[in-house]
Amino acid sequence: MLKTEETQEMHDIVFQIAKALVDAPEQVTLDVIERDGSTILRLRVAPTDTGKIIGKMGRTARSIRTILAACGMKYHHRFSLEIIEDHNQPDSDHADALAAAG
Repeated sequence: MLKTEETQEMHDIVFQIAKALVDAPEQVTLDVIERDGSTILRLRVAPTDTGKIIGKMGRTARSIRTILAACGMKYHHRFSLEIIEDHNQPDSDHADALAAAG
């Protein structure tokens, strides 16, 4: 359970937006870290979906951050979004290319 109702709401909003944007919604995870009067939302998606979350020139990620900032003004609390690029999981195209080369 998250610390506050506001934090839970922000978690749910970002989680639903991320799931709607990606091809593998079952791989979307969102961790919440409370620190020094602010909340960090750490978003992980499948490696092939990272670009969909970031968007062209970072526009999609910036839009999600704008929503968090607007809600933060209402709640008098700072929310920030971190998009974690997990390169430990090889995407299927890269793994196939390595298998074909080897």
